[in-house]
Amino acid sequence: MEGSVVFAAAPPHRPRQLKRQLTRLVWASIAALVMTGSAIAQAGKSDLAELSTYKGADRQQRLIEGAKKEGTLTIYSSATVEDMNALTTAFEKKYGIKTNLWRASSEDVLQRAVVENRGQRYDVDVFETNGSEMEALHREKLLQPVESPALADLLPRAVMDHREWVGTRLQIIAAGYNSNLVKKEELPKSYEDLLDPRWKGRLGIEAEDADWFATVVTALGEDKGMDLFKRIVATNGVSVRKGHTLLANLVASGEIPLSMTVYVYKVAQYKAKGAPVDWLVIPPTVARVNGIGISRQSQHPNAALLFYDFMLTDGQAILAERDFFPTNIKMKPLPAGIDPVFVDSAKLLDEGAKWDKLYKQIVLDRAH
Repeated sequence: MEGSVVFAAAPPHRPRQLKRQLTRLVWASIAALVMTGSAIAQAGKSDLAELSTYKGADRQQRLIEGAKKEGTLTIYSSATVEDMNALTTAFEKKYGIKTNLWRASSEDVLQRAVVENRGQRYDVDVFETNGSEMEALHREKLLQPVESPALADLLPRAVMDHREWVGTRLQIIAAGYNSNLVKKEELPKSYEDLLDPRWKGRLGIEAEDADWFATVVTALGEDKGMDLFKRIVATNGVSVRKGHTLLANLVASGEIPLSMTVYVYKVAQYKAKGAPVDWLVIPPTVARVNGIGISRQSQHPNAALLFYDFMLTDGQAILAERDFFPTNIKMKPLPAGIDPVFVDSAKLLDEGAKWDKLYKQIVLDRAH
């Protein structure tokens, strides 16, 4: 009609068209965020690759400045919270960098690391745990090779050829006993002595020490060693407990008069506090190298490398003060009479299933 205004109806496809346009915008935004996140991650990875091999005279100052900008780092560790806190507190006090600690068993540290990496979740900067799990992290390609000037001061056995992790401390595994319940004159001098009926119902062992078992049995002669442990368990029994700290506590309380496996440092800590505990060498004494490595995907590369260097310098003195055996033996020599046989972390990874099975069959399943 002339003079009237006619409003045309919107095409029926218009709402769908708008929806498609909005969908494209959303996906474009997500893609941009992903690309930005990826670029940041790649930048961090690039920084870490360059920093980890930097040997300039200003290395430490450069790391300090970068770490202060990052402000924090996250550590996954199997060390006790008490021991790890002594290290992180000193680090924070010295550099003003906040540390976030997640503590679990060495097996759980490894499992979480692998799962998170497969899910592209990169929270962790530093790993600190047992040598076998550190070697597994290396094989999973989760660790960054590092060249640090502090490596020169360490035991050669503590420095891996691939440089993806390094030993910070030696975990000496020996026997531990309650000094109120076990007389000095009855202490065993060999594993054969544990066949004596006096040890019936008095022995303990840790549930996951298959690497210790493999090292001892191999040193004694595989057939001879396995037969010996079969006879010890059949003759006198053994109480199996999970956790070396728990086991040391049970020895101190008298529930287990003598444990074939304890961590020497933990017994030394308890003894210094007045507990009736001590350790003894039953040859061969086994040493496990515990170490530190940096995540290849670390989002705080400067802070991670600064903590890595700290653990190989100031941290070595802190470990010695806490009765550990640091891999820088200038800080604290090994006790007289200890010439340890080292757990071969790489070999144990290759033969782990075999020794887990044998330890279970010979010790764990027969325990009573």
